[in-house]
Amino acid sequence: MTMTKLLPACIGTLTLFTTAQANDWPHWRGPDRNGISRETDWSAKSPRRLWQAKVGTGFSSVSVADGRVYTMGNSGDQDTVHCLSEKTGKTIWKHAYPSPRAPRYYDGGPSCTPTIDGEMVYTLGRQGDLFAFNAQSGKVIWNPNIATEINADYPEWGYAGSPFVDGDALVLNVGTAGVKVNKRTGKVIWKTGSSTSGYSTPFIHVHRGTKAYIIFGATAVYAVAAKDGKTLWQHPWKTSWDINSADPIIHQNKMFISSGYNRGGALLDISGTKPKVVWDNRNMRNHFNSCLLIDGHLYGFDGNSHRGTAYLACIEFATGAKKWSTTRFGCGALTAADGKLIILGDRGQLAIGPASPKSFRPEGNTQALGGLCWTPPVLANGNLFCRNSRGDLVCLSLTTK
Repeated sequence: MTMTKLLPACIGTLTLFTTAQANDWPHWRGPDRNGISRETDWSAKSPRRLWQAKVGTGFSSVSVADGRVYTMGNSGDQDTVHCLSEKTGKTIWKHAYPSPRAPRYYDGGPSCTPTIDGEMVYTLGRQGDLFAFNAQSGKVIWNPNIATEINADYPEWGYAGSPFVDGDALVLNVGTAGVKVNKRTGKVIWKTGSSTSGYSTPFIHVHRGTKAYIIFGATAVYAVAAKDGKTLWQHPWKTSWDINSADPIIHQNKMFISSGYNRGGALLDISGTKPKVVWDNRNMRNHFNSCLLIDGHLYGFDGNSHRGTAYLACIEFATGAKKWSTTRFGCGALTAADGKLIILGDRGQLAIGPASPKSFRPEGNTQALGGLCWTPPVLANGNLFCRNSRGDLVCLSLTTK
């Protein structure tokens, strides 16, 4: 059955409470880089599908700014960066370039999410193709292959960390512990090495008075000085196939890291000169999607997409103790708003309910779309954007207007 037949039949059962103030979502993990929407104090009892678009195979999420939606997909061994109207889903501009879809145990295609920075949009392809576009026109400003520039070893599943903007620079999870380039020219400012990278997105943390970037590499998590890329500390984190994908989460000088393949998660005290392990267990094994931290608890998907059973689970941040888990959504994805979890199951089932350490009790359920859904949904300006691996992107209105 098609998504358009499924949605009207089910969507009336879903009651959502999200936000009144409209907000854009300009980059991976949203405006606060925590996967949580700022929108609050509004409700929508009858969400409706506004539009659907085809964007090509892949797992790129969407970024939303100034009435436009940006994402990536692959078709015919070409990656395409799409700029769509937020209102209608119609193409405003797109840019394609050669890149293999590279399916291997999964559908393939790009995994990075476009980063919007004022008049510019930055994207990173799975092979290291780094683009700077004019956000309005789609004109290419510059386009080096950053992996070639620094002679970086290619990660098995391609580059997946999205570009991170810091002032006049971009920071990328390419090479051993990241690389920094001038965002106006694409020229390398510093690099940390050419070893295989991890798959997460860099972010800033001030460590003992020094601005640093947190880089989840292939075999360790690093804090590198923003000024010159020198390693301030590192904590070894070895996993099968060197796959570290989920973004670390920092709260009050404690850092949560997690990986799949039965590695599990750990909480590190990073207040000193080197990390100290607070706890380390297998209660939250993030295969690729990052957890959300809400009121002292982590909510996320525990387990691998292809190995046995995966769970939507809740654990306590301070202790790692598991509070609950459910197999209902497979190895899916999530976001949150106004204290509620917005769950997109791995087969497109959508459920919203309070984020509670007691249990997850959805206020409603619907089938948002079909196919394989690993990409986190995005809530921006009253609209929920969901996509599947084959490139169906749907926009659902969650407002009553």
